[in-house]
Amino acid sequence: MATVSLTAFGTLCLVGGPLPMDDILVYRAEGEAVLNGTDLYGFTVTGWDLPATYPPFAALLFVPAAVLPLGAVKILSVLANLALLALLVRQSARLAGRSRPYGVPVLLAATGAALWLEPVFQTVVFGQVNLALACLVLWDLNRPDGARGKGFAIGLAAGIKLTPAIFAVYLLLTGRARAALTALGGFAATVVVGACALPGLRENSVEFWTRRLFETTRVGKPWIVDNQSLQGLAARLLHTPDPGLLWLLPAAVAAGAGLWLARRAYVRHGLESWGVLATAFTALLVSPVSWSHHWVWCVPLLAVLLTGRAPYWVTGAVALVFTARTLWLLPKAGDLDLRFAWWQQPLASPYGVLGLVLAAALAWQLRPRPPSSTAVRRADSSPPGATS
Repeated sequence: MATVSLTAFGTLCLVGGPLPMDDILVYRAEGEAVLNGTDLYGFTVTGWDLPATYPPFAALLFVPAAVLPLGAVKILSVLANLALLALLVRQSARLAGRSRPYGVPVLLAATGAALWLEPVFQTVVFGQVNLALACLVLWDLNRPDGARGKGFAIGLAAGIKLTPAIFAVYLLLTGRARAALTALGGFAATVVVGACALPGLRENSVEFWTRRLFETTRVGKPWIVDNQSLQGLAARLLHTPDPGLLWLLPAAVAAGAGLWLARRAYVRHGLESWGVLATAFTALLVSPVSWSHHWVWCVPLLAVLLTGRAPYWVTGAVALVFTARTLWLLPKAGDLDLRFAWWQQPLASPYGVLGLVLAAALAWQLRPRPPSSTAVRRADSSPPGATS
């Protein structure tokens, strides 16, 4: 399976030409800005005019990309993401409760299959860091409670890209205050290092934390189909580039409900897997922009469904959503993203819709029930969609 998958991927690259890997060009420019002591947030690169959007600490990690030849950086990026995908598959199996690791043949087969999930494929094609961040978070959460330094990797991930910080909130809400504070300490360390490591980064740090952090439009147009967050869904549904409170209020409700579900899954039912997934999908839904390649959390989601008691049709339907690529099949030149008919909306926002459906299913599964019902007690330990 892995050989067939990688051969197909290589053939696709040969037929379609070299991978553009535009995000690699942004990371490379960030590394050059660090080396040259220039403005980290004043440039744009590629035909899409992409700017730097990560904290200064991330730019330090991109310095090697500025030193090595571009071709070598692209090759290393593909190889690193494939290795990280294998690690994510393994960590996802641990999250799903599989105590014994997969054998090499099974691990390679699962990795080869996961490569064709649209968020994973796009991450590899763009040269993105999503798999690395997911691995950091899952590795940390899979460690035993009370393990030395638990939470630090989450703080490190948040220092590279802010959204993993929600997992520190999850740790706090589930009674693991020490790990949450460790995550905060790890994040604070990245801020200090980003401000003090090299000349010029201090000014960039002040600019980022006081100004650039709040410029959400810098990352791109939130209404295009690439954005699978609630804001993107609302903008396309309402046919407006700025849905305002019509997405802010639902996002606030989704944030509260999602974190409540995450806490309930862990505290009341001992389901760490669904607590983690509820937190991850909450972050993806409520973030102003969640590009389709940010949804690599589909890998642990499928692992949990496969090893749990979810019916096969549920797992198959979720896998289909993440492989069908319906968002790329719709006409979207110019502002056509804002002109979709009602029946095209689910095709334009498959991940956002799925995230809401999963939240509703989890809320139903975790609802309070009479303690005297044996069937209910058995269902309490099942994932969304499971049969009792």
